[in-house]
Amino acid sequence: MTGSNGGSLQLDESVFGITPNTAVLHQVVTAQLAARRSGAQSTKTRAEARGGGAKPWRQKGTGRARHGSSRSPIWRGGGVALGPKPRSYAQKTPKKMIRLALNSALSDRASEGRVAVVDAWNFEVPRTRDAVAALEALNLEGRVLLVADRGDVNTWKSFANLGNVHVISPGELNAYDVLVCDWVVFTQATLPVGSASTGSPAPVDSEPATDEEEEE
Repeated sequence: MTGSNGGSLQLDESVFGITPNTAVLHQVVTAQLAARRSGAQSTKTRAEARGGGAKPWRQKGTGRARHGSSRSPIWRGGGVALGPKPRSYAQKTPKKMIRLALNSALSDRASEGRVAVVDAWNFEVPRTRDAVAALEALNLEGRVLLVADRGDVNTWKSFANLGNVHVISPGELNAYDVLVCDWVVFTQATLPVGSASTGSPAPVDSEPATDEEEEE
C-alpha cells in the first residue's frame, strides 16, 4: 500500500501468459455489451394506435383512394409498420470462450506491465484520502480496475468516490472491464490462478512463468 517493494511472486502462465485471442475477445465483449442493453424500445402497431375505428370516407364516389382506417401506417398519426418492440439482446456465449477472453485480456495487460499486486489493503477506516494516497504511492494513473474481496468493506468504501477506479469482486472479473482500464490491481488473496480464473488465492511458490513485482 505504501508503494515499497514487498517481494516477488510468479503469475500463472495459463492466465497471464497466453497469446491473446482477439477474435474471441471481440465476440465476448460484444455479447457482454449487448446484454447490457435494456431492449425497452417500443412502437405501436396499427392495432394499438388510438382511434381509426370508423372508415374515413365511403368506398366509392369521392375520387379519393380507398381507406378503411386512419390508423394505417401510411397515414400521419397511424401505427408503425415493422417497428421495434421490447426484446432481449442477450447472446449465449460458451463458458470456455468467456474464460479464454478473460485470460486473453489479463495476458494483454500483463504483457504491457499493467498488472499490479499488493499484499493487502489495510484501511483501518473508510477514507477516500487514504485511497488516493495509495494510488499515488503505487504510481497508478488512468483508469484502475481494483479486484477486492466483497467482505473488505473499508476498501470498497475508500475507493467508492473515485471516478477513475472501478472496484469489483473476484467473481465479477470480466474481459470488458479489464480492457477498458489502464491498470488491473489484485491482492494476493484475489489473484486468479488456473484455467478458470475464479479469483482463488495464488500460492507464492506456484509454477509459472511471468514474473511480477509485488508491492505493499
